Amino acid sequence: MKKPFAITLDPGSSLANHTGSWRTVRPVYVDRLPPCNDACPSGENIQGWLFHAESGDYEKAWRLLTEANPLPACMGRVCYHPCETACNRAQLDECVGVNAIERFIGDESLKHGWKFRSATKSTGMRVLVVGAGPSGLSAAYQLARVGHTVTIREAGPLAGGMMRFGIPKYRLPREVLDAEIARIVALGVTLELNAKVDDVLAAKRDGHFDAVFLAVGAHIAKRAYLPAGSAGRMLDAVEVLRSMEGEERPLLGRRVVVYGGGNTALDVARTARRLGAEESVIVYRRTREKMPAHDAELEEALQEGVLVKWLSTIREAGESSITVEKMTLDEKGMAQPTGEFETLEADSVVLALGQDVDLSLLDGVPGLEIDGGVVKVDANMMTGHPGIFAGGDMVPGERTVTVGIGHGKLAARNIDAWLRGETWTHPPRHELASFDKLNTWYYSDAPKAQRPVLDMVRRQSTFEEVVGGFDPATAQFEARRCLSCGNCFECDNCYGVCPDNAVIKLGAGHRYAFNYDYCKGCGLCVAECPCGAIRTQPEEI
Repeated sequence: MKKPFAITLDPGSSLANHTGSWRTVRPVYVDRLPPCNDACPSGENIQGWLFHAESGDYEKAWRLLTEANPLPACMGRVCYHPCETACNRAQLDECVGVNAIERFIGDESLKHGWKFRSATKSTGMRVLVVGAGPSGLSAAYQLARVGHTVTIREAGPLAGGMMRFGIPKYRLPREVLDAEIARIVALGVTLELNAKVDDVLAAKRDGHFDAVFLAVGAHIAKRAYLPAGSAGRMLDAVEVLRSMEGEERPLLGRRVVVYGGGNTALDVARTARRLGAEESVIVYRRTREKMPAHDAELEEALQEGVLVKWLSTIREAGESSITVEKMTLDEKGMAQPTGEFETLEADSVVLALGQDVDLSLLDGVPGLEIDGGVVKVDANMMTGHPGIFAGGDMVPGERTVTVGIGHGKLAARNIDAWLRGETWTHPPRHELASFDKLNTWYYSDAPKAQRPVLDMVRRQSTFEEVVGGFDPATAQFEARRCLSCGNCFECDNCYGVCPDNAVIKLGAGHRYAFNYDYCKGCGLCVAECPCGAIRTQPEEI
């Protein structure tokens, strides 16, 4: 939210007496929860940093944004922006392009070399973070900021987790990822690479750590039984994407079939096209409406020439072809086999059926429970073993970068409280600022700004970044489309429309107060507040 509300006049003051028994309700200023903030898995104060962005104070916007998320340049590229789905403006014309503005703010921070502020003093407490993916990096950042000594141990040769080994360079340039990771490490975080933790209890004991946060990513590809006989190349998606970070690129051939329907399947299919595949076909057993992949990514894949065989499943893989069975939907919408088959030529088949987490490091940990391949944690992100917390892909929940960052932040708050012998509790949530509480006739139509896109020839033949960023003018324009849902932005409407001069201006940044000696409770201020930051409450007689 933008700024703290100034309180209304003290009921004990000479200006706060009731105006009479004929007033049944009185107006009060409120702060409501913007739907964008409510929908953000990382817990960003989106409306707050948009306010600074629209005024051109990008560093202030970045500093507020990074209170919750230390990787805005990355998130502005790979987040699936549920904030935009929830945005009230979508019911007026189009949602605010929050994700594009976040990317702009993140890129500005890298261009100008803005740094995080280090803790003023050390707590003397040591925390081990296992895994340098989005969740681990987020937790390390938050813990370091409050003065804890943090060590990240990463099994791989580079930090970033699935941001590096699961998201192609054309979506997330590695120089952007590396720069934002380096800024976290600069807080004093120790990053140990090629340092797999095989026994978490031993690592905690031998390293004299006071707490542990487990943030191991889902890097183990799920398998499916496919009769293969003398099959040609059968690969898994994680292996293909991971190999793109090495010196030798995978040899997929001219005709590539990808089996699966998630974002990873799309990433592999698009990567295959860039590696020279003439045909890149996704085989998916359900319909487009059921596809878990993000719709924007599917559109980009189709534009680049990726084909999709809907309602199809692979029954057999041969040396240079596969046999696909057509499916149909039953009355419950479930895919059922039809007995109809067709043959597709394929030089390689890539399985993109999801990933699991390697939980072997948790063997023998007392009290720690595993269910369905994930670790059980309580509301404070702590496992059944005191002092061991977990988040990201290791716990139940959606496996996205945004969710991982949110888990890291939440775990850090709980770890910090636990180390101090306290319990962290989430502050009370404000009432949601729904669309019906806004008065949108004050807002003019302003079409959503579109990000530039790389030309199609280079999209099919290079790994250059596909989606571009905003320039400052466009970023400010887009930020100004925010409706400030539920929170006063000092437009002076209440001050101007009050027939009784009962609204008092408290000065820039301090908003307003009501003089109840003059207020009749007519409700005109409520009706005319664009953002729904005033409501009436029954008068106490």
